[in-house]
Amino acid sequence: MRIRTSEGTHIFLRVAYLQCTNEACGWSVRAEFEMTHEMSPSGMANPTVKLPLADTALRREAMKQASDQLELLPNQGLETAP
Repeated sequence: MRIRTSEGTHIFLRVAYLQCTNEACGWSVRAEFEMTHEMSPSGMANPTVKLPLADTALRREAMKQASDQLELLPNQGLETAP
């Protein structure tokens, strides 16, 4: 899938049009991406942006998913500290 185009409809909402990268497939979709919670406060806060702070369980789950995604990356010969 690739994003063909997108447009901001609101400060917290973006509409995107995606399509399959396999030309024989031809599948395309419309998706909406909505910002719903603040995971960590900004160092340069915009006073017009007010989202509820995510609770601890939601932030933990996001960190776990980010960690799981890193495990999917191929080893680039980088060594990690023990």
